[in-house]
Amino acid sequence: MSLRSLFLLAFVFASLPFIFRNPYLGALMWSWLGFMNPHKLTFGFTQFFPFAAIVAAVTILGLIASKEPKRMPWCGVVVLWLLFWLWTSLSYLQAENPKYAYEELTRFGKINFMLIVTMLLLTSRRRIEGLLVVIVGSLFFYGVKGGIFTLRGGGEGTVWGPEKSFIAGNNELAFALVVVMPLAWYFYEQYQRSYKWVRYGLPVVGALTVLSILGSQSRGAFLAVGAMLVVFWMRARRKLMPTLLIVVGAVSALLFMPADWTERMQSIQEYELDKSAQVRINAWKTAINLANDQPFMGGGFRAFVPEVFEKYAPDPTNVRDVHSIYFEVLGEQGYVGLALYLLMGIAVLVTCSRIIGLGKRYRDLVWAADLARMAQVSFIGYAVGGAFLGLAYFDLPYTIMALVACTYAVVRDQIRTAEEKAKLPTPQPVVQRPAQPTWSRPGA
Repeated sequence: MSLRSLFLLAFVFASLPFIFRNPYLGALMWSWLGFMNPHKLTFGFTQFFPFAAIVAAVTILGLIASKEPKRMPWCGVVVLWLLFWLWTSLSYLQAENPKYAYEELTRFGKINFMLIVTMLLLTSRRRIEGLLVVIVGSLFFYGVKGGIFTLRGGGEGTVWGPEKSFIAGNNELAFALVVVMPLAWYFYEQYQRSYKWVRYGLPVVGALTVLSILGSQSRGAFLAVGAMLVVFWMRARRKLMPTLLIVVGAVSALLFMPADWTERMQSIQEYELDKSAQVRINAWKTAINLANDQPFMGGGFRAFVPEVFEKYAPDPTNVRDVHSIYFEVLGEQGYVGLALYLLMGIAVLVTCSRIIGLGKRYRDLVWAADLARMAQVSFIGYAVGGAFLGLAYFDLPYTIMALVACTYAVVRDQIRTAEEKAKLPTPQPVVQRPAQPTWSRPGA
């Protein structure tokens, strides 16, 4: 057994008593295992050891035993999210590929269930920011690692993620980094004046992450990071550092990356001649034909199998993953599922706008407004990059949804508390009158 495996085993199992006493720590540990996938960096049996399942079980037991108040942050985002989860479960009943559909149904169900547990625990700004630190730190680990790899190789080679995970592929890793970058900027805006390591460290980490995205050779991520940086610049309260990041990214792409990278990015404009693009278009048309045939519930999870391509594809010989969150949901969940999916994303953006509006009215809620701005930027990056990647059930966007819902709940609680205090009558000082003498006249 390697030293990495021993350390990971010791660390996770030593944390279990603390997780039972404070289930919020379990939510953080579960997110760390899910986003960083540290077990995939070890050797031997620990690569497949059910760390996440054990942590989840102890977290749930701790939550049941805990006496702290538990409340669901109900809002439009949560309602639509639960409806979409229910719809994906119903679509399994007519799945085209029942065996693998069950695996995806189970995985998606575990993600959603643990996010519900997490939402019950995110009851304050401090806890919300704690989860953000875990998410950003976990994914930026691969951003720094990939950026250094790109620097050392002069832009040659391809940056990959941990094996057998959501972010294993070059496209998927770059996509995740694009989505998480705005959340890191939130910390820079909030804490750069308080901590030197934030002021000087985060820009360096951000620059390396941009290099990692470029080094992934992902054309979809290239489009997503471009859209994200534009909106990022528009939504940031301070423009200098976003401008510098855009300049660094542009200069790196033009001067540092090799000629074959430039040619690959330029091929986006020539999709009619690009074989990869044509294969994707074939899969997208397959999704449309499948949804037209089964408009209510679609073909269920993992529907894009050879048998489906034979029946619905313009070119049945080009069997490939659909590579688009929109066509993936359309083909697998039908038009109703796609409508719920799109409404869910719109609800996130609307809720963020509400938080931003409240942040303008209340000085104590500026932090929430800043977080909502960056969550909007993240979702725009997800919406653009997701058009070319099949990550409709990736846990990162759903975690951001949970953060937005919990932030909105915390904001409403703070406003309600402030208004209740304002309604209380101002206490009046008590005036004590001198006591009347009790003596009587002599001879009375």
